[in-house]
Amino acid sequence: MNVAFFTGIRALEIRERPTPVLERAGDVLLRIDTVGVCGSDIHYYTGGRIGGQVIAHPATLGHECAGTVAEVGPGVTSLTVGQRVAVDPAISCGQCDQCRAGRAHTCRQLQFLGCPGQAPGAVAEYITIAAESCYPIPDSMTMVQATLVEPLSVGIHAVRLAEMQPGGAVGILGAGPIGLSLLLAVGALCPSRTFVTDLYDNRLGLAKRCAADWIGVPTNRDVVADILKEEPGGLDCVFECAGRQETLDQAVELLKPGGVLGLVGIPEGERIDFRTDALRRKELRLQNVRRQNDCTQAAIDLVASGAADVDPLATHHFGLEDSKAAFDLVADYSDGVVKAIIHVSGQSNQHG
Repeated sequence: MNVAFFTGIRALEIRERPTPVLERAGDVLLRIDTVGVCGSDIHYYTGGRIGGQVIAHPATLGHECAGTVAEVGPGVTSLTVGQRVAVDPAISCGQCDQCRAGRAHTCRQLQFLGCPGQAPGAVAEYITIAAESCYPIPDSMTMVQATLVEPLSVGIHAVRLAEMQPGGAVGILGAGPIGLSLLLAVGALCPSRTFVTDLYDNRLGLAKRCAADWIGVPTNRDVVADILKEEPGGLDCVFECAGRQETLDQAVELLKPGGVLGLVGIPEGERIDFRTDALRRKELRLQNVRRQNDCTQAAIDLVASGAADVDPLATHHFGLEDSKAAFDLVADYSDGVVKAIIHVSGQSNQHG
């Protein structure tokens, strides 16, 4: 079978490898149909690491995926051959203190698809994975929609952690795939007045299409002052989705006393800074968001019902043989890309 490998910084090759075989009774062999290029993948592609997680080249890649069950292990009763599934890329042990506490996403033995030293990446024609990570999708759902279930589940998790109340005012700083997924999750789960910022007009256009109430480009206007004119008391919650120091500073300024700052974006550096006097005087709550926890089915249900329209996020499509072009496009923010989808099974010549 064909598998994509990171072979160096900004280097990617398609290589031939044996098709994996089932070794555990509870696993399935999954034919991968579609994979989304995630911002975390790009950190590995351009820098070779995220914090202390460092790639040893060559390394497999990718985790946002959907596929078709090709074979089931003898212990699998929940899935059948031919079922189409969305995938939770986090494989937990089910036994540690975190799993027992309902925090499977911070499992002590977590194996995550495409993460250095953990599970193989999903940009491959086949992978083996625990059946518990596979969620059947309805016939009405496309494989691209099923792939976008993963970033949407992150948005749902962030909204749940923030303990938002409907009817408030929410900021989303950064309108990439995760920021837009968060916007969809807010609209579906906790309707609020939403303020979205980004450096790219096309992403803000998608934010308007996803029902943002206000949009602004920070380099063209004083977005903090303009938002506070609309909401003089400040915002109830701000989700920082860009992973940048300037947006973290803007978030602190935008929040009302007692507000919640959701830290969703992944900074390139190892440290971030805050003005401690502003945090203390406003008594702000900082809420880190680590991927998602038990939100995959909820995301499937929102997409299937039409409550969350993820289709606008998939802006570019590639075949497996063009995976490097997909990664370069996303890394360089080229051609108005938001989410690039790699069609692993079959070809796709639709690059825009």
